[in-house]
Amino acid sequence: MTLQANSIELKVTGAGCASCVAKIEQALVALEQVESAQMNFADRSVLVKGECDENVLIRALEAIGYQASVIERLASVEQQQRRQQQHEQAEQRHYHSLLKRCVLAFSLAIPLMFYSLFVGDMSITSNVQRVLWSLVAVLSLMVMWVSARHFYLAAWQALLKRSASMDSLISLGTGAAFLYSLLVLVVPSLFPVEARYVYFEASLMIVALVNLGLALEAKARGRTSQAIKRLLDLQVKSARIIKGEQEFDVALEQVQLGDVLRIRPGEQIPVDAQVLEGQSRVDEAMLSGEPSPVLKLKGDHVSAGTFNKNGSLIVQASAIGQDTALAQIIRMVRQAQNTKLPIARLADSISAYFVPVVVSIALISGCLWLYFGAEQAYSLALVTTVSVLIIACPCALGLATPISVMVGVAKAAEFGVLIRNGQALQKTADIDAVIFDKTGTLTLGKPCVSDIISLLDHRGDEQSAKNTELGTEEKSETENRLNDKGHSIISENELLSIAAALELGSEHRLAEAIVEHAQALNLDINGFTVTDFQAHTGLGVEACINASDESSLHLASAGSNALTRRSGRFYLGNWALLEQVGIDLNSDTALRVKALASGLAEQAKTPMYLTNKQHLLGLIAVADPVKEEADLVISNLKEQGVQVHVVSGDNRHTVKALVSKLKLEKYCAEALPADKVTYIKKLQRQGVKVLMVGDGINDAPALAEADVGMAIGKGTDIAIESADIVLMRDSLLAVIDAITVSKVCLKNIKQNLWGAFIYNSLGIPIAAGILYPFWGMLLNPMFAGAAMALSSVTVVSNANRLRFLKHH
Repeated sequence: MTLQANSIELKVTGAGCASCVAKIEQALVALEQVESAQMNFADRSVLVKGECDENVLIRALEAIGYQASVIERLASVEQQQRRQQQHEQAEQRHYHSLLKRCVLAFSLAIPLMFYSLFVGDMSITSNVQRVLWSLVAVLSLMVMWVSARHFYLAAWQALLKRSASMDSLISLGTGAAFLYSLLVLVVPSLFPVEARYVYFEASLMIVALVNLGLALEAKARGRTSQAIKRLLDLQVKSARIIKGEQEFDVALEQVQLGDVLRIRPGEQIPVDAQVLEGQSRVDEAMLSGEPSPVLKLKGDHVSAGTFNKNGSLIVQASAIGQDTALAQIIRMVRQAQNTKLPIARLADSISAYFVPVVVSIALISGCLWLYFGAEQAYSLALVTTVSVLIIACPCALGLATPISVMVGVAKAAEFGVLIRNGQALQKTADIDAVIFDKTGTLTLGKPCVSDIISLLDHRGDEQSAKNTELGTEEKSETENRLNDKGHSIISENELLSIAAALELGSEHRLAEAIVEHAQALNLDINGFTVTDFQAHTGLGVEACINASDESSLHLASAGSNALTRRSGRFYLGNWALLEQVGIDLNSDTALRVKALASGLAEQAKTPMYLTNKQHLLGLIAVADPVKEEADLVISNLKEQGVQVHVVSGDNRHTVKALVSKLKLEKYCAEALPADKVTYIKKLQRQGVKVLMVGDGINDAPALAEADVGMAIGKGTDIAIESADIVLMRDSLLAVIDAITVSKVCLKNIKQNLWGAFIYNSLGIPIAAGILYPFWGMLLNPMFAGAAMALSSVTVVSNANRLRFLKHH
């Protein structure tokens, strides 16, 4: 017995309407070890969470009249392609089968309807008419056997399981009309003369229209998976492998991790890989939504399914099969499509009781017309009963939510926005406030060193002004101010070297800027032995550093104390880290350094202090440019009435300078991860629904705490895993795309639900004959069938309008 942890996805056959959804979910949830079951009626699939035996799940569904099979969710993209093709072929066969049944039913129903409207009536007043209509009855029975058999078989299976569905309503309605007609033919004396009418054309027309509606629904429903199909089609069939001096093409499934591949101009990239040689621009639009090709150089990452534009690349496979970014995106989209929105619960609750209630209404209306219908009692009772049963089909109600979610989630994926679940889709549409992290979110996340201020030896160590924006005269004056107590501390190059050696063990973007700047100046940062490295989230880093004699020889200031001041325990971080270390922050030097740091922070630069156990050694300022689209995104959010906040671990002056530049007022600086969570909770206690946008490890708790967490896809894995929505492109415009898709999708769902509710609320009373006493109007069962079919098609067509959304 094989147990699958977490979740199993099943494909269900035999689910005919929304009322089936509740029965299927209830049957599965009743099983032990099943935590939840959510069915997507539009896709006829159900997602079961828990430690479940798949065979037990399948048997549980078979016990209530449905067939099920396991969908392998961890299949590779190639396997998913084959499964998608098989699914499309099956859908095409089903579609053509419905069309054939529809055409056959129409072929007899239309001539009969034409006869009843323009030639004669459908009454039986003589034996000749009985014989002629008996022949019609035989033909009708033959057509019904072919065109309506699937309805009756499904209804019978449901009856054996003591349940009811759409097929039950159709079978009851058409069966009642057909049996009534047969009784009129066989035993006309049972009915008054004025009630001796046959309704073969009504039964046939209803069957034809229902089949047509189901065919159109299947056709329209197939368009909802086009985005998934396009993603699957991005996977190529082969790859060109380099082995020594030879190059040859192999099937994609033969590619192994570490294989070296050649990507020629105009080819699709077959696997996730790292560039070893060459450079080229790669079109990543289908994965990230970015319209412009991205330049790829040695060491850069390329993703499966993207297009190599103009250069030749040699790459090494880093992820294959189900582990590629493309495969993960497809799985994430599918999972989101199969989750249920809170707004769907009302429809589910109604659908669970819908069929029994409709049958009761139909029987009551029939009985009332039999009692009050006078000479037309039989006809009125039959027409109203059949019309109520036919028009009340809850298909539209069941399709209202999942069909829009499927299209909306897939469309968002085209924009580079991955929505993990339906709840996130609905919540995003209702947010009141957006909280942005600063570094890598509002800013480019590619900071560079802008200023270096060191506390130099009072004897006059050699300096270098090329690492700082301060001029030579101003720099000299600054040094004199900082060294009024004559400390023998450190030079500028030493400051940068030690800071870079410290940050080699860090993954923070500011750390990368320091290391890259030191490397650009050819400073020897590898001549250090770094031990006991520790990262303090939201504060900085510390480590023990030991410098070799050789590593200090390149310093212009090398002297008797050079080696000593380059060894020991060092700290690099913000002012809060200095407080934790225990540095005297009230000294004249410390206060003057802090004043300088404040001036830099007012220019939206981030100052970081370097210190050892005894002395404050200097500071390095890093600037991170604001993203070009930040102003546009913030203006757009404000126009929508959304509050915009900035919560950052950066120092207060830097954050204040940023929010001032972006014309914002609400911010929180020097925020530790716990502070960000506290800030979000405070807003939530005020009734504010919060969307958090971040990209770092320190954003993960806040992303999880917010009503909706949105992670920049190029951020850390922990942040992405904590988020409800992942932005695959680095542009903030993706935030607007995510909100827009959510709002439009939720509006579309509401339109579908209201349409379905209003349709049934108005349709059932009219079908029951409420207008007849006042205006003599009675709904013909054929029109009831057409209306029922049209309602489902309308819902699916309305959802497919989402496919034409344009992104920013």
